[in-house]
Amino acid sequence: MAESSDKMPDFKAGVSSDDVADGMMLGGTFGEDGVLVARRGGRLFAVSSECTHLGGPLPEGLMVSGEVRCPWHQARFSLETGEAIAAPALQPLGCYAVEERDGKVFVTGKRERPAPAKTPKSPGRVVIVGGGAAGHACADMLARHGFANQVTVISEDADAPYDRTFCSKQYLSGESERGETDLDHNVVYKAGVTLNTGMRVTAIDLDGGTVATADGALPFDALVLATGAAPIRPEIPGFDKANVHLLRTLKDADALIASAVKAKRVAIVGASFIGLEAAAAMIARKLEVTVIAPEPVPLARILGEEAGRYVQGLHIDKGVAFRLGRKVEGFDGDALTLDDGSTVEADFVVLGVGVKPRLELAEAAGLKLADEKTGGVQVDARLRTSAPDVYAVGDIAAYPDPRTGVIRVEHWAHAERQGQHVARVLMGLADAYETAPFFWTNHYDGGVGYIGHARKPDETKVDGKVASGAFAIEYYEDGKPAAMATSGRDIDGLRFDAALEAGVAE
Repeated sequence: MAESSDKMPDFKAGVSSDDVADGMMLGGTFGEDGVLVARRGGRLFAVSSECTHLGGPLPEGLMVSGEVRCPWHQARFSLETGEAIAAPALQPLGCYAVEERDGKVFVTGKRERPAPAKTPKSPGRVVIVGGGAAGHACADMLARHGFANQVTVISEDADAPYDRTFCSKQYLSGESERGETDLDHNVVYKAGVTLNTGMRVTAIDLDGGTVATADGALPFDALVLATGAAPIRPEIPGFDKANVHLLRTLKDADALIASAVKAKRVAIVGASFIGLEAAAAMIARKLEVTVIAPEPVPLARILGEEAGRYVQGLHIDKGVAFRLGRKVEGFDGDALTLDDGSTVEADFVVLGVGVKPRLELAEAAGLKLADEKTGGVQVDARLRTSAPDVYAVGDIAAYPDPRTGVIRVEHWAHAERQGQHVARVLMGLADAYETAPFFWTNHYDGGVGYIGHARKPDETKVDGKVASGAFAIEYYEDGKPAAMATSGRDIDGLRFDAALEAGVAE
């Protein structure tokens, strides 16, 4: 609970009913607990006030219909049940009894969370290939509704499902311990979901309804492909050396941390989100950092030049050196040679030049692929592939976004939400996937959230001063709002997302 909690409204003692008028939320306390009280349609609700993802302050978020949405990373919770409706939060909020009498609102104690509503149908035997964001979130949603024993997750990763965002952020920087990356929290797999780690699916038999592994064939009624993406290792001389690292898995992060312990200098090749987050983490570990990339402004393709320079400035202020407009031609183990003949010394190198979707299984099974520009597996609005009982989610899914056409998105929370959606489809609880993409990126004390999808904006509108770190940038395509980037303006991002969802963003 925040240090200022003693000054917050005390719901046990009661607050004026006027402080929780219809459509309002109010944060306060009940004993030692932080509690949010909200009124919608004349009805009062009371739930925990901290997001179960990373502790975001829900009273500073947004109420949309019967949900409260977190300002930090846009997780969504039901005010009625406390359920984590949309990732990145997976764990529910606590629920509290609330009543109104004599012009005051009181929280009277904790209450049991209602059980999930009975689903229209059983999903049957579900096999999920991939234990990353989308795969785990799909299994989690099915388990919540009582179908854990019907779900099998097969993951090539040796580690049980973990929060991959920690690999370039909190864990890599030393802010969090390895165990804090765990996604399960002793819920999903103890509930009965079968988890096979370090296992590879070698083939899919669509006619027979099975997947092949080293342990034999496994039957399915529904198959969810969540194979994710693989980081690219460019074919540049020296990039196959042991001190040239990729960053995708927890094991990759372990290797980087081990290298950082005995190093002084690191070169980051690629000014991508992953590359820059790795740069920030290495600065936190007291290394000299140089970022090398061919573009003149980091992240300008997605955020625009002004916001890209803002992020770059955050790094420069912390001592990161940039060699932009340059390409690497080779690495001899001690120094990188650039295309202008100059060199950059480095004890080790981190590659952050992008990823490619892992399509081998889907392609071998004969599933329809998207065009070369979009990449990925073609799916319909329900995220179903060209085979009726096979779904694709996350980094590999090329899906019809209702606002911008067929797109493929490579972001953590987006992948989780697609996994959750397929689980709901399999239980008869959902139809078309219409959630706008969302991601966030952290850099020291600054960060940017991004909602929507803008291919090539033809207009941008800036509210606030970008250089100050408090801004909202709207990106327009064909005269319509397509996306928004925010920093220090979380509520603007939440409102834009809600407007996109309602189809009224302007």
